[in-house]
Amino acid sequence: MRLLLIRHGQTIDNVNGALGTAIPGPGLTPLGKRQAAAIPDSLGSIPIDAIYVSTMQRTHETAAPLALARGLVPVVLDGIHEIDAGDLEQRSDEEAIRTYMGTIFSWWGDFDARIPGGEDGNEFYARYTAAIEQVATAHPKGTIAVVSHGAAIRTWASYASQNIDAEFSRTHLLENTAVVVLEGSAVEGWVTTYWADEPIGGASLEDASAPDPTAGVRPAG
Repeated sequence: MRLLLIRHGQTIDNVNGALGTAIPGPGLTPLGKRQAAAIPDSLGSIPIDAIYVSTMQRTHETAAPLALARGLVPVVLDGIHEIDAGDLEQRSDEEAIRTYMGTIFSWWGDFDARIPGGEDGNEFYARYTAAIEQVATAHPKGTIAVVSHGAAIRTWASYASQNIDAEFSRTHLLENTAVVVLEGSAVEGWVTTYWADEPIGGASLEDASAPDPTAGVRPAG
């Protein structure tokens, strides 16, 4: 099957550079809504058999234009929400961002490392993998859109894919509405065939001024 892992559109937390992982969280900014509106045309003639969203409001709003265009009803999928920031929730200072992202990147060597008050690697991978396996079981030969979150997509795709690793996710951005495409199955394994570094509607929909910590580290300049 083919998985289109689509990051949600911009939220006020992205603009403020805050770690916003509490459910249901904020909706989309005006730019976020424009980003979401660009998704249907950007996906063109790619067949989509189902759309899944997380328990967070921003994924519902991001998926709405695509769902309307394709005549599909998004299905809420527990387990694909953002990586829990725990005690760091809503913080935007450098120390908090370094602790959050640093802990996540440490999972490739130490699944037991825990975000203060939040998840460890075992818990995150277990719940995200279980959710994707549920999708794969329901649509073994389909093309499925899964609207999820920046840190969650970057982390799970790098972990699950046979052809990329932690270093790849460290050095590749995932802007709002950017997409990562994986092909395979839970049994055979997954291969990443595409990783965007800009919104699915193009660079004109990118907000380079937003700190947006879970998008990745932007080049200086």
